[in-house]
Amino acid sequence: MQFYTIKLKDGSQRELPAGSTAADLAAAISSRLAKEAVLAKVNGVVQDLSTSLPDGAQVEILTIDSPDALDAMRHTASHVMAQAVCRLFPGTKLAIGPSVKDGFYYDFAMTESLKPEDLPRIEEEMRKIVAEKLPLEREVLPREQAIEFFRKRGENFKVELIEDLPEDAPISSYRQGEFIDLCAGPHLPHTGYLKALRLLSLAGAYWRGDERRPMLQRVYGTVFFKQSELEEHLRLIEEAKKRDHRKLGRELELFSIEDEGPGFPFYLPNGMVVRNELEQFWREQHRRAGYQEIRTPIILNRELWERSGHWDHYQENMYFTKIDENDYAIKPMNCPGAMLVYRNKLRSYKDLPLRLAELGLVHRHEKSGVLHGMMRVRAFTQDDSHVFMTLDQIESELANRIDLVDHFYQTFGFSYHVELSTRPENSMGSDEAWEMAENALQKVLEEKQVPYSINPGDGAFYGPKIDFHLTDCLGRSWQCATIQLDFQMPEKFELYYIGEDGGRHTPVTVHSVAFGAIERFLAILIEHYAGAFPLWLAPVQVKVLPITDRAHAYAQEVYKELFDAGIRVELDDRSEKIGLKIREAQLAKIPYMLVIGDREAEAKVVAVRQREHGDQGTRALPELIAELQKMIAERQMD
Repeated sequence: MQFYTIKLKDGSQRELPAGSTAADLAAAISSRLAKEAVLAKVNGVVQDLSTSLPDGAQVEILTIDSPDALDAMRHTASHVMAQAVCRLFPGTKLAIGPSVKDGFYYDFAMTESLKPEDLPRIEEEMRKIVAEKLPLEREVLPREQAIEFFRKRGENFKVELIEDLPEDAPISSYRQGEFIDLCAGPHLPHTGYLKALRLLSLAGAYWRGDERRPMLQRVYGTVFFKQSELEEHLRLIEEAKKRDHRKLGRELELFSIEDEGPGFPFYLPNGMVVRNELEQFWREQHRRAGYQEIRTPIILNRELWERSGHWDHYQENMYFTKIDENDYAIKPMNCPGAMLVYRNKLRSYKDLPLRLAELGLVHRHEKSGVLHGMMRVRAFTQDDSHVFMTLDQIESELANRIDLVDHFYQTFGFSYHVELSTRPENSMGSDEAWEMAENALQKVLEEKQVPYSINPGDGAFYGPKIDFHLTDCLGRSWQCATIQLDFQMPEKFELYYIGEDGGRHTPVTVHSVAFGAIERFLAILIEHYAGAFPLWLAPVQVKVLPITDRAHAYAQEVYKELFDAGIRVELDDRSEKIGLKIREAQLAKIPYMLVIGDREAEAKVVAVRQREHGDQGTRALPELIAELQKMIAERQMD
């Protein structure tokens, strides 16, 4: 009999008969592990326990509480949900049902429309399937046999998926009871492991994301190892609903999205205050870092976009127009305009590094189904910077940019993690240039001791990049800042500088954003702060609230002194009860309320109420103004 050597996580080895499965390995280790095993990681890839182990494989047996098992558990839950839907709604046709971050979903084609009240019914049927402990059994079929099998069942979406697979790809499906689904796996051994599950919501989704294809019904759900983890997740969902920037944007009168311009946001006066403060902060920090601000046109001709590569690599995301019978495009990115600014005069090595920055309005064609408040729009302002430099300036400029981004996020109270995104499939340029660019980014991150992970194939088509993913107060991750190193575009635009040797040399460019997009960053801030902006960002920083008509004259004086001191202030002199005025100011998320009655007017003081901490006692107005000005100037986080 032939034996294979299997390497275990602890460095030990096991000899097993050829053809042994991961389940056999678990049993060989211990009877307890055989009972608790649910999956195996084979050479770094999570697999079913029924997977045959190759000779020399590195294997780790996974139990139900292993972090690597969570994704497979959610994938299994999507199959259980699909089985439940098919039981309750005969004639349902299956599309796709993957696991996703924090849960799973499945897309269905159905003759009747699902309603929110159907979710408890589906969930109850899922619990019956869980109680049945149905084994999930993998089957592999020849390509034509698999096509015929699913075609006979009327599963045309599955047939299309199989036909799109490579000719030599194995066609696998999973069976649990009467339910069979096309799937690559892996899955848990049986349905009984799904204890802490919940269906969450309904949505519509086009088949394969194409608005020309059928509209399907999508059901979202989640599942966790423990009930306590599920309950905490549901709590965070409810908190996220309260913080939804679309809801708060409407209530706080920050922005609106109108039917006449889907995806094109309207800034309201309060929203413009916040935006202007963000832009002022951006300008101050970039000026201190040695950047010069520019502005480039929104519409430029086709030849420019062909030269930049956008015409070939990004056309489906662009808007077009004709001027004098010639093709023009509305810019989806600011980069090509910055190249023309560099090119408008002869440059010397003494001019480098040349740091240019732009708050540029760009337009991108987004499908209507993905538009989402200010998070995903069709018109937005990118805070682009472009640094043109020599080869020996690359590392210092990258390091400076990382420091600038770090300062931005610290100012707003965000933590973050970093990813190095490498060469994508649709890239342009030589292997040598890409290797040089990726090595430079990696070296700077390591020298600055910035922890990072590799995100393979997610770089821009013209260069690799460092992506900053900030974490908000609910633990959600948002990709905002990016730093891209580009050897391609300066060459395409025939940019050069006169070197110390008197010859022509091509500069290297670093493209970067700190906010990413003003609109999206604003949406993140709204949700992070729950609309309660820190003092320096708040649209109204102080509300003056007189209690009696007799206090109105002094309240007017207080208002004027605050206004003259540059503080954004409003006076509520309505003949309403003070409790109502305070409650409305609290709902408007105003940081400071100054309550003025007869005693305050007589003593020439103000009673201070702070948004988070309530009554703060009485203060002399000049002292309070000085304190507020200091907090605003230092952009304190309250």
